Amino acid sequence: MKKIICRAAIGFSLLSSAALAANPEGTWLSGDGGTKVHISNCGGKLCGAVVWLKEPTDASGKPKTDALNPDPAKRSRPMIGLQVVRGLAPSGENKWSGQIYNADDGKTYSANMQVADESTAKVEGCVLGILCKGQTWTRSK
Repeated sequence: MKKIICRAAIGFSLLSSAALAANPEGTWLSGDGGTKVHISNCGGKLCGAVVWLKEPTDASGKPKTDALNPDPAKRSRPMIGLQVVRGLAPSGENKWSGQIYNADDGKTYSANMQVADESTAKVEGCVLGILCKGQTWTRSK
């Protein structure tokens, strides 16, 4: 009888920890509260596109564009819908690595996303894999 109870407890424990595994898919609000990015599956890896901006228009009242992109042909792309997270693949427990595009400087960085719980994730962009800057994103609707 003790073996059955022990096995049931172990099985329940394994199911509980699987259920608690963090899921990065969904919509996230950036740390500064200015951008929402929707993370989804893109061909087996995760990607993310801008779905909301706190300030969606520029000083002239026109929708914001990817104005600082190093490729002049891409500078007129609207920010809403712009893919800014690419190729995130599992790289540890509740952690994914890939690339992140920063429209504020027009550069792409290596990226890490670590989901702390269902509500928060730490997202960082890195230069040369050692100089990293990050922020905490919160899950949004």
